[in-house]
Amino acid sequence: MRSVLTWQANTSEGQATAAVVYDLCFNPLGSQLVVASGHLVLVYDASDGSLLHKLKGHKDTVYCVTYSKDGKRFASGGADKNVIIWKNTAEGILKFAHNDTIQALSYNPVSLQLASVTATDFGIWSPDQKSVSKHKIQARGLCCSWSNDGTLLAIGQYDGNVTVRTRDGKERLKITRNAPVWSVNFRPNTQEGENILAVGTWDQMLTMHNCDNDPTIIGEKVLNMDPCSVRYFSNGEYMVVGGSDCKSHLCNHEGVQLQMICERDDWIWSIAPRPKQNYIAVACNDGTIAMYQLIFSTVHGLYQDRYAYRDFMTNVIVQNLVTEQKAKIQCQAHVKKIAIYKDRLAIQLPDKIQVYERKGDDDHSHQYVKRSTIHKSLECNLLVVTSNHLILCLERKLQLLNFKGVKEREWVLDAIIRYIKIAGGPPRREGLLVGLKNGQVLQIFIDNPFPISIVNHDKSIRCLDISCSRRKLALVDELANVVVYDIQTQEELYRDVNANSVAWNSVLESQLCYSGKDQLSIKTGDFPPHREKMRGFVVGVRGSKVFCLHYLAMNTVNVPQSAAMYRYLEKKMMSEAYKVATMGVTDSDWQALAMEALMVMDLDVAQKAFIRNRDMRFIDLINRIKASRKLSGHDDNVFLAEALALRGQYQEAGKVYAKCGRVDLAIKMFSDLKLWEDARNIANHAQGVDIKDLTREQALWAVENNDWKTAAAIFVTSEEYGKAINIMSQHNMVDELIDVVRRLDKNDVNNLAKCADTFRASGHTLYAKETYIKMSDTKSLMELYVESEKWDEAFLLLKQYPHMKDVVYLPYATWLSANDRFEEAQEAFRMAGSPQKAIEMLETLSAAAVSTQSYKNAGYYYWMRAIETNQLYPPGSGRELEEQGLQQFVEFSEIADIFYAYQIISDYITEPFFSGNFETVFHTARFLLSLLQNRVNPPGVSKIYILWALAETVLCVVVSGKFLTSLQALKFECFKVARRALDQLANLHLPDGWSGKVDLASLKVQYFHMGTSELAALRSEANQRLTKKDLSAKKVCFQEYEALPILIYFLLLNSNWKEESQTKKQKPC
Repeated sequence: MRSVLTWQANTSEGQATAAVVYDLCFNPLGSQLVVASGHLVLVYDASDGSLLHKLKGHKDTVYCVTYSKDGKRFASGGADKNVIIWKNTAEGILKFAHNDTIQALSYNPVSLQLASVTATDFGIWSPDQKSVSKHKIQARGLCCSWSNDGTLLAIGQYDGNVTVRTRDGKERLKITRNAPVWSVNFRPNTQEGENILAVGTWDQMLTMHNCDNDPTIIGEKVLNMDPCSVRYFSNGEYMVVGGSDCKSHLCNHEGVQLQMICERDDWIWSIAPRPKQNYIAVACNDGTIAMYQLIFSTVHGLYQDRYAYRDFMTNVIVQNLVTEQKAKIQCQAHVKKIAIYKDRLAIQLPDKIQVYERKGDDDHSHQYVKRSTIHKSLECNLLVVTSNHLILCLERKLQLLNFKGVKEREWVLDAIIRYIKIAGGPPRREGLLVGLKNGQVLQIFIDNPFPISIVNHDKSIRCLDISCSRRKLALVDELANVVVYDIQTQEELYRDVNANSVAWNSVLESQLCYSGKDQLSIKTGDFPPHREKMRGFVVGVRGSKVFCLHYLAMNTVNVPQSAAMYRYLEKKMMSEAYKVATMGVTDSDWQALAMEALMVMDLDVAQKAFIRNRDMRFIDLINRIKASRKLSGHDDNVFLAEALALRGQYQEAGKVYAKCGRVDLAIKMFSDLKLWEDARNIANHAQGVDIKDLTREQALWAVENNDWKTAAAIFVTSEEYGKAINIMSQHNMVDELIDVVRRLDKNDVNNLAKCADTFRASGHTLYAKETYIKMSDTKSLMELYVESEKWDEAFLLLKQYPHMKDVVYLPYATWLSANDRFEEAQEAFRMAGSPQKAIEMLETLSAAAVSTQSYKNAGYYYWMRAIETNQLYPPGSGRELEEQGLQQFVEFSEIADIFYAYQIISDYITEPFFSGNFETVFHTARFLLSLLQNRVNPPGVSKIYILWALAETVLCVVVSGKFLTSLQALKFECFKVARRALDQLANLHLPDGWSGKVDLASLKVQYFHMGTSELAALRSEANQRLTKKDLSAKKVCFQEYEALPILIYFLLLNSNWKEESQTKKQKPC
C-alpha cells in the first residue's frame, strides 16, 4: 500500500491569527469536506481542495463538525457554547446553546438525532422536537460516536471512562480506561451485527470493546503515541489513527499497525475517511488540511491453478482457481510478499519470513501447515520459493537462501531485474527465467552459479513465460509488444502490439494468451489470434481457464476453445484439434470433431470423440470398420456412406452408395427412412431394379401407418386399382374414388361395381349415377333412382325400359303411402301388380284410425278395402273365389257402416259439448245395436257407449257437471227402450265410475214411468220418515236424518224444488 497526496490547504489564510483545525468531516457523497478552523466553518470541494464556503456563525473557536447521513444538513459547535445547524447549501437554519463549551457532535445514522457533548452534559436534538433533551455526565466529555444501528451513543470522558447511552439518554454500560478518552468510533458493518467500539486513550493505547453485553475488551494494541483521532475505514476492515506523533497510520480492524499513511509537521487532531473511496482527510494543529489517496497494491503469487493473495493486509488466502476451494492463513502482521510453488508457500512479514507446506499428497488438499520461520527482516523487490529454497531479488542481485535463512548462492546480473518466474525442475535443481531491463532473458538453475542467456531482446522486459515443452519463449517489452521466440534458433516466431501480460497454456503447447487494451487474445498454432473483451492482466492459463488479475481480484475466465478447434478441423489436423477439444468444448463441438475425423477415416480420434459423447451408434460403426478392414473386399466408402446416413446427411450418403456401386444399400436406406421419392430417383438411374416392388413396399408402409390416402394414391399410381378401391371404400374417400372410376375401363365391371356400391352407401348419388352409366347397368341405375327417391328421373328411365315397372312402382307406392298420399299409393300398387299390398296398406290405415278414435276415417278405409277386395276376384275368377270376394266385400262394407255410425256415438260420449241432434244419436244407437246384434264388435267399438247413448237420450242426466233435459223421451214415450238399455248395461262390465250413473238413470226411468197414485204413496212414506226434531226451530241438518233411499230424496227434490232450495239458502247447516 502507498499513499499519494492529492491536495492540501492552509485554513489560516485570511485569518488574523493562526487557526487550529480540530475537526473535519465529509458529506455522505464524499463531494464536500467541512472543516472546523478557528472561529470559522469552512466548506471545501473534496476533489480539488477549492474553498466553497466560509461560514462565520460562531464567536469563538469551533471544536467539532458533523454531517447528517441524509446529506441535508450539518452541524458545528465550539467554545461559544452554541450548536449551529446548517443546510447543505451553507445556510444556517437553527441554533441552540449549552452551558459549557461544545466538545463533540455526532449525527445518529438512523434517526438523524444530533448528539452534542460538553464539559458537564450532553444533549440530544431531533428535527421533530422543539427542545433539546439534556443529560448530565460525571466528567468532561471529549468525544462521542453513534453505533451503526443508531441505538447506542458512546461518550468518551476526560476521567478515562466511556459512558454508553441509549437514544433516550439512559446509561446502558460504562467502560473504564486509565487515561483520557480522546477518540471513540463504532465499527460499521460487522458480520454478526455486533456493536464493536474502538477507544483511543492518551496512555497510547487502542482498545476494542463489545458493547452488546458486558464491556469486555476484545482487542488491545499499543500505539506508541497519543491518539487524537481513530476512524474506521473501508467498511470497517481497516482503521486510520492519527495523533501526537504527527503521523497517520493504517491499521487493520484489530488495531495491528500496517503502514504509515503520512507524516505532517504538527499534531494530527482529526482524520476523516472519504465515503466509499480510498481517500482520507487529515486536520493538523498548524491549521493545515490534506487529502491523501490510499493505493493498495496487489501482493500475490500464482502457480498453475493455485493462487495466493493478501487479504486485508494481514491475511493470506490460498485459492484453487478451478475448484474454488480456499484456505485462510492469519498472519497477525503486515504481509509484504507472497510466493507459491507446488506445495510450498512463503509469506514475508515485516520481521520474518514464514514458509508453509501443503498437508497431504493429494493435489486437492487445501490445508497448509507451517514448516519453518526465518526470523530476519529481509528487504527485496521480488520473492520466489522453490521446494527447499527462497530466492530474493534485489535490483541486480539474486540471493538463494535455504529455509533456515542461510544464504547459499548469489547471482549478480548485468542489469536490473524486471521479471522473474520459476520454470520448474527437480527439487534443489529448479530453474528460473529472469527478464532484465536491458532486454536479456536468462535461465538460472539454482544449483548452477552461471546464468544462461536464452534470448536477447532489444527492449526492456516487462513480462515473460515459457511454453510447457521449453521450446518457445513469449515476452512483453516496455513498448507493449508481445514477441514469441524459438529458444533453440533465437528466431522470432510471432509479434503483436498492445499487450501488458502474456502466458502460455500449461496444457496445450501451441496456445498463447496475452492481454491488453481491455481484450484477451488467444493465439493457437499458426492461426490468427482469437480476441474477446476482458479487463485485467493474464497471469496464467490452464486448459480453457484463463486467470486474470483485475485490480485486486483474481478472476477465472472460461475461454471457449471452439474457434481453435474448428481451425484445425479446416486443415484436417485431427490430432491437434483433439488436443484443443480436451481443454473444454461443448458437446456439439465434440460431435463435429468426431464426424470430421470419421469423414477422413481417422478412426482413433473419431472413436475417442464419440466415446466422449457416448454415441454408441458411431462407436459400433467404428468397431465394424476396424473389423471389416481385416477382411478382403473392404471398402471404406460403404462405411462412409453409413456414417453420413447416421449423421442425417441422407442425400450425400445416397450419392456415396451409388458411387461405390451399392445402389441396393441406397435404396434400402431411403426405403427404411420412408423417403420414397429419393429411393425412386436412385432406382430410376440404376439397372435391374423393379420400381413396382419399391412402390408396393411404400404402399404397405403407408397402410401400416394408417396413412390410407397415401396408400391408395400409391396403389392407383401402380395401377393396382382393386387394392386402392378397397382402401378408399373402407375410409369413405369418395372424391379420390370417382377419380379412380374415371381411370377404369368400362369393362372392368367388378371394380366399377365396388365403386358404385360405395357411392350408394355414402349417399353420393351423382357419383353412383356416373359409375352406372359408365357400366351401362340400367337396372342398378333404376334402383339408385328409387333409393334416392328421384321419381321423375326414374319414370323418365322407365319410359325407355317399361319392363322394369316392378322395380319402380312398388317402392313408389310405399313412398306415397309414407307421405299420406294413399289414393295415389293404391294406384301405384295396382300399377305394380300388387293389389294385396294396397289392401295391407288400407288395413294398416284403418287400424291406425281406430287407435286414434278416428272412426269416420276407419269406416272410409274399410270401404276402400271392400272395393279393393272385390277387385281381387273379378268375374271369371271362378265361382268359389267370386263368392269369397263377395262375402269379404259385404263384411268390410258392413264394418265401414259401423265405424261411420259409431263416430256419432263416440262424439256424443266423449265430447264435453255436443251440438248434434239427440234424435240422430238415438236412431244411430238403435242402428248400431241392430248391426251388432249377431256379430262381434269391431275393434274400438264399445257396446256400453251405444247402450248409454240410447238410454241417455231418453233421460235427464248430469253430464260433466251440467243438467241436460231431454223432452224427446216424453214426446216419443221411449222409456221402455231406455229401461231395456239400462238393464243390458247393468249386465256388462262398466268402466270405473259408471255404476252410480247407470243406477241413477235406472231410477229416473222408473219415476217417469210411474202413475199418480204410486207417486203419492212414495211421497207419504218419505214424509213419515222425517223426524220432527228441531223443525219448530226451522233448523234442518241432513246429518240428523236417517238414510233415505236416493230415489225418495231425488223425488222430494223434484216435487218441491223451489221451496226446498229457498229453505237451504236461508238456513244452511
